[in-house]
Amino acid sequence: MSHTSRIIASWHANADQWIATIDHAEIASRTLATNEAIVSTVMAYPLTSILDIGCGEGWLTRALQERGLKAFGVDAVAALIDNARQKGGGTYEVAGFRDIASGVYAVAETFTAAVINFALLDQEDTEALLKNIRRVVATGGWVFIQTLHPLVIAGQEPYVSGWKEGSWNGMKRAFVQPYQWYFRTLEDWFRLFAEAGLAVKQVKEPVHPETKAPVSVIFVLQVMN
Repeated sequence: MSHTSRIIASWHANADQWIATIDHAEIASRTLATNEAIVSTVMAYPLTSILDIGCGEGWLTRALQERGLKAFGVDAVAALIDNARQKGGGTYEVAGFRDIASGVYAVAETFTAAVINFALLDQEDTEALLKNIRRVVATGGWVFIQTLHPLVIAGQEPYVSGWKEGSWNGMKRAFVQPYQWYFRTLEDWFRLFAEAGLAVKQVKEPVHPETKAPVSVIFVLQVMN
């Protein structure tokens, strides 16, 4: 089974656990720093519509909808989308990165922005999505990416891009089917953005309010011609 297949299979198997984890705010870094960081970053830009790619159970889509944006969410896992629809506050469809990259998931009108919050876990699918983001985001539009800060990895193991273990480490619930996820150094992130025709306009580094250690990095990118 490929890395991509293992990642998707794991999310299918853990959908209910993930929904409960988010509903009960069980990830401290999110409640203390990263949730507000991505919402405030997105809302600082003049947007009208946004696509939340890899939206999960839709908390971010709902948050942006509540703040006046026309927000849509897509995810490859049907159980997560079903839960998002039950909660309302946005428009949701089942679609994975490859569906967007290939045009299988098509939009009648491109969005002014897309947000990808802790969802870029695979190597090839991430590259395919970013290089084809123009299928869903207008030229001149914005792409907001939040991911694990590279310094978190640098403090634990060699600082090189590659597959890493431990996808469900630290969770309070009984998650199953752990998978490897693909880590990129800052150098490799910037290389990928350049290859995809995405100009880096801002980089933010949310920190834990108590330890002052970086918990994530947010890239604000603009879609160029």
